[in-house]
Amino acid sequence: MPKEVRKQQTKEHRVTGPLFDKTLGQHILKNPLVVKSIVEKANLKPSDIVLEIGPGTGNVTMEILQHCKKVIVVEMDPRLAAELSKRVQATPYQKKLEIIVGDFLKVELPYFDICISNTPYQISSALTFKLLQHRPLWRHCVLMFQREFALRLVAKPNDDMYCRLSANVQLLSHVSHVMKVGKNNFRPPPKVESSVVRIEPRYPPPPIDFDEWDGLLRILFVRKNKTVSSNFKTSSVLEMLEHNYKTLQSLKGDAMEVDVKEVVQKVLELSGMGEMRPSKMDNDDFMKLLMCFIDHGIRFTAK
Repeated sequence: MPKEVRKQQTKEHRVTGPLFDKTLGQHILKNPLVVKSIVEKANLKPSDIVLEIGPGTGNVTMEILQHCKKVIVVEMDPRLAAELSKRVQATPYQKKLEIIVGDFLKVELPYFDICISNTPYQISSALTFKLLQHRPLWRHCVLMFQREFALRLVAKPNDDMYCRLSANVQLLSHVSHVMKVGKNNFRPPPKVESSVVRIEPRYPPPPIDFDEWDGLLRILFVRKNKTVSSNFKTSSVLEMLEHNYKTLQSLKGDAMEVDVKEVVQKVLELSGMGEMRPSKMDNDDFMKLLMCFIDHGIRFTAK
């Protein structure tokens, strides 16, 4: 390779290569029309404190700063955090911006009213549930996800995409699909298409132990197109339920023996859900089934 070409390529690599780390899911939203549209969908108020996750070089951040009281960003890459800091230096926005450098999943989140995120796709699920568990509750989130993940979030019973994730997120919030975003709107372009969703937490939150709820759904959605009864006939499920029952009874000082298999069958008969299929059940069905199990002493966690 000629020296001039090699030198030019090295120079280009230094300018563009190190800036974005694909292992961190860094794909910067470059289309100003899409940026503006996302921020508009957030319906910001002048008094709002906005949390932004993964601001990158700040294209979305700069738009948010024009419409709210304060922006708090969480950026894992110190280089991009420094770029953003430089971008607001000596501007009216400098005092309105707070930068937290660290892993979003590990940092303690401050108070915020709205969250906006061009989400690193590999942490989509963990990020979503961390936000839903945050207190005090926020007003809503406008989040960019890989399109397949976004479609799972909004899926309803009978949809091909309907899954445990759908039911869990919809238990805790109202989710709606806002807009599609093509891969060419990013730099560098990701391999998949993206979508923006809006999540509004249910208030008050449902009065239910989420771990119990999720334990039930883990069993049902392993084979979502099989009947509920079939999912509860596997030896591993029955052994887990028996272990949980004995653990909780011992904590209560009660050594009474129970045939867990018979109790499970009784619950399925009383609830009338034994022949239903999880792929066609909604959250009201899951709630009714869970309450029936709990009423008969069957738990899905051993705590």
